[in-house]
Amino acid sequence: MSSVKLEQISRKFIDVAALQQQRFTGIDDISFEIPDGEFWVLVGPSGCGKSTLLRIIAGLETATSGDIYIGDRLVNQVPARQRDVAMVFQNYALYPHMTVAENLSFGMQMRGINKSIIQQRIQDVAKSLKIDTLLDRKPKQLSGGQQQRVALGRAIARSPQVFLLDEPLSNLDAGLRENTRSELKQLHQQVGITTIYVTHDCVEAMTLADRIVVLDRGYIQQIGTPNEIYHHPTNQMVATFIGTPPMNIIPAIYHDRIWNIGDSKISCSSELATQLQLRNGQGLNLGIRPEYLTIVPNSTPDTLSLTVQTLETLGRETLLKAQINGTSTDLNLLAPPSTSGQFNDLPDKMLGKQLTIQLASEWLFIFDPSTGRRLFPPNT
Repeated sequence: MSSVKLEQISRKFIDVAALQQQRFTGIDDISFEIPDGEFWVLVGPSGCGKSTLLRIIAGLETATSGDIYIGDRLVNQVPARQRDVAMVFQNYALYPHMTVAENLSFGMQMRGINKSIIQQRIQDVAKSLKIDTLLDRKPKQLSGGQQQRVALGRAIARSPQVFLLDEPLSNLDAGLRENTRSELKQLHQQVGITTIYVTHDCVEAMTLADRIVVLDRGYIQQIGTPNEIYHHPTNQMVATFIGTPPMNIIPAIYHDRIWNIGDSKISCSSELATQLQLRNGQGLNLGIRPEYLTIVPNSTPDTLSLTVQTLETLGRETLLKAQINGTSTDLNLLAPPSTSGQFNDLPDKMLGKQLTIQLASEWLFIFDPSTGRRLFPPNT
């Protein structure tokens, strides 16, 4: 096992479709260090550079600039096969003409490992992944979940220094993905191999990671534990990408200690106005997660008036999407168990219903609408 360190990694591409060949950035100035044995997740929207970064670590692509260390070894010029990393791809990449046992053993055979050791590793890995009854089958005889376990097993059996996983659960159905996610977390706790996992699914990132690296348009937006990323997002992109349902963003105009939001007005404390040096007529984005919105009586002061647009029954809770009156802004809010019944019983009658909600001020974020930078609470 080894740590992984990236120092100012950049990758630039050539846009061959352009009339004049121009270089554009895939990833830029990426630096971080993953301690030995930790599980890190690279997450972000499609095209943000996470898979490119993983392939650079694996040696399948070459960085335009920067240095990569696996342990104490600089591996910039080291071929992929000599980096002692194991990669699991989205499509599993199993050899179709080989049995499960042969797929598991192939990498070890190529490295010249003793046959008796290979057989023992196959048995140990197959048992831990619950595929020991499938060793004589070929990939076409396996379900998607079984194929995924074989791909993981093939990588584990090699005992690499680093484990690289590129969206390995994306081809599984929802139920199997949840089960396999839990098993993958348990497996990492058992083997303790340094792991870098790529996904666009924020739920996978939150449940699996020791630390999350949020990427967007080739740049790191934030690195932190799941709790840090969720409760203290550094900017609006992170705030809205991490979390299901996502954080609500509410455009507001400040005037004389009042947030004007469509037909609604919410008080702004003088301390906050002074701290942010707010100006009359200034537009800012207020951010708040759905769980911190509360349905209250119409007469309650400092509230937003909404019109219900859609409902999604989640079982214990109901997810409502409602438009702020006087705006085109939709909010997600979760009706708590005590009130969900009234929405679930007659959902058609709830569409178009007027609601009044209160924002938990202690969980309110404020973002600059032009840059997305978090203004409040201040980043420290």
